[in-house]
Amino acid sequence: MSGLLKCCAQCFGDRGLEKIISGMPSDRGRCPVCQSESVALIAASQLGEVFGPLINIYEPNAKGRLLVEWLREDWDLFHHPNMDNARVKELLAEVLDDGEIVRELFVPSPKYQTDRLIVWETLRAELMHENRYFPATRLDLERLEELFEILRAEAVPKVWHRARLQTADAPFKLEDMGAPPRRVASHGRANPAGIPYLYLGSTPETGVCEIRPHTGERACVAEFELADELSIVDLQSPRRVVSPFDYTDEDLIGPLRGDVAFLERLGQELTRPIVPQSAPFDYVPSQYVCEYIKKCGYHGVLYRSSVSDGFNLALFDPTRARAIKVTQYDVLKVAATIRPVAVNTDAADQA
Repeated sequence: MSGLLKCCAQCFGDRGLEKIISGMPSDRGRCPVCQSESVALIAASQLGEVFGPLINIYEPNAKGRLLVEWLREDWDLFHHPNMDNARVKELLAEVLDDGEIVRELFVPSPKYQTDRLIVWETLRAELMHENRYFPATRLDLERLEELFEILRAEAVPKVWHRARLQTADAPFKLEDMGAPPRRVASHGRANPAGIPYLYLGSTPETGVCEIRPHTGERACVAEFELADELSIVDLQSPRRVVSPFDYTDEDLIGPLRGDVAFLERLGQELTRPIVPQSAPFDYVPSQYVCEYIKKCGYHGVLYRSSVSDGFNLALFDPTRARAIKVTQYDVLKVAATIRPVAVNTDAADQA
């Protein structure tokens, strides 16, 4: 390879690699690969040793997939909108100093396969339908606690929002906009019944969407300010947070691949839409996860909203947020996104 191609951290979209690149000698300008403006530019060939351990967790296999595909899927690399497969192949070939490797097919090495997802699915079913309090299935909780530390949020917004549908002409008082009392606290995505958490949305719109309003209703939205120095686990997008480049040993990176898939599944538990009639048991797996996060000493958990473009915070101790003001909002429109249900034609024919 020429060794002349320059790139930037935005090409890769990985926070661990961004830290590495920031410590390298660089120029500044427009990136010739992803077209980002005014960024630190380095020679792509400088990253060969950095990528080596990561590439080593995959092995050639004629029935496999391109490295580009694995790196996108497993680590959410190259998610910049300008990084199409052609650009990524060119960049990766320069990084690895090998124009052929980007055309070969690979599979993850079986040496690093883990059963964390299988164990979770088994535990999930047991918690919902068999043994709620003394399950026979056991997670590796020590490893899970280590992973939570990786997902510790570095920057959490200070201001959040909580909504309630207005039931009278007058708006709710500020003191009525917090978490419900213990005696009336029902089960939620994060909390078991009787253990109130404070659910907050990143924007007023997110807060209102989370209470499932109807067109024409009026909502009261309280603005909350978080206490200082809170420790929060971020389950919004673990693949964007966990970086294989924080490790230089392939024997550490390999198992991490399975850990990331497991963490993604835990995040989905908090985001997955739930129908009201099944909520009492469908919420149990996410409650289990959040109770363990709380046991590990964290104050709350961030997760994506299933009904808006924003995100949510479940705060385990409601006293760690202070209500500031209440604003009324009219719900002007509620939209639904639908798709047809796939029909199993074989089953239909048999019926």
